Amino acid sequence: MHFKPHFNIADDITYLNTPGNGLLPKDSLNWRQEWEQEFFDSRTDLRDKQVDFLANVKKTVASFFTSHVENTYLLPNFSFGYSTLIDLLPRDFRYVVLADEYPSLQYPIISRGLEHITVPVTVDVEEKLEAEIQRSHPDVLILSLVQYISGLKINLDFFKRIKQAYPDLVIIADGTQFLGTEPFNFQESGIDALGGSGYKWLLSGFGNGFMLLSEKLRSLLEDLLIGRPKPTVAMWQHKSVLDTFFEPGHQDNLSHGTLQKSMQWIQSIGLDTIQAHNRSVSEEAYKLFAERNLLLPIIQERSEKSFLINVQVDPACYPHIQQMGIKCFPRGTGIRIGIHVYNDIADIHRFVNILESIK
Repeated sequence: MHFKPHFNIADDITYLNTPGNGLLPKDSLNWRQEWEQEFFDSRTDLRDKQVDFLANVKKTVASFFTSHVENTYLLPNFSFGYSTLIDLLPRDFRYVVLADEYPSLQYPIISRGLEHITVPVTVDVEEKLEAEIQRSHPDVLILSLVQYISGLKINLDFFKRIKQAYPDLVIIADGTQFLGTEPFNFQESGIDALGGSGYKWLLSGFGNGFMLLSEKLRSLLEDLLIGRPKPTVAMWQHKSVLDTFFEPGHQDNLSHGTLQKSMQWIQSIGLDTIQAHNRSVSEEAYKLFAERNLLLPIIQERSEKSFLINVQVDPACYPHIQQMGIKCFPRGTGIRIGIHVYNDIADIHRFVNILESIK
């Protein structure tokens, strides 16, 4: 199938910057325009329906990832939910984190002075993590499902294996660079807390995110909050104590509604279909980049690859590449691109031709 018509992409633009900011489907744009128009009409009762509206969004998010609605939280972004979560955990918990992780994952551990061990990102990163967990017996493992610089994708079976071997280990994952690219069942994943922001692969713009909790982690957090009084004010009587941490104030209906609309659009296409499309285009990209020795060694040597690719081109070439109509971004030692539903093989060929022209 050809998905470009669902997006506003100019003819002279090749959009490969989904890892930085995904595009909105036209369905989401149309919904936003209609919602804004109604919101600014003083006769509307739209403002009075916020609680029910957000409850409906939460159902969509829970269904999308096979999570329980009561364990699903709507956030302004992943970083807020993650920082809230680690502040709820005991201060003496010890963490394992990957080197060069996304700052929103790594820095809150450092800034709070929490004890942590850093594991380098290697070809056999899952084995390195498992060895460290066996050696140091940490309380929490935190990592991104897809690394934001290298594009290294953690094997999802790793989480199931680790959870089975170490059931008390709390596994916290950032899915921002992964969710929206293939089907994902949170309840069967082995992950205890999965968060994400919607502005990348979920095609939902800024200002929305979510956190999903396992039953075991939710119970742990509720036990830690025993003795805290439940809200008694009428407007908050439907909230648990835990709710007041993750969803403490008003929320942006426009942003969360965009997340819902984009998720519904993705579901209408089918995550299986999107995964197959992305895989077909990315296989061509990996082949062409490998032939030109443009892949990171740790990525080339791994069998499982993501749709985020760090192409080993001098980042100094970025302004020229951008001038040629390629939307991408310099990260690490190369130029980072992403292959999503609105990309096709012609996009990859155009990008490669431009790279050839600047050698």
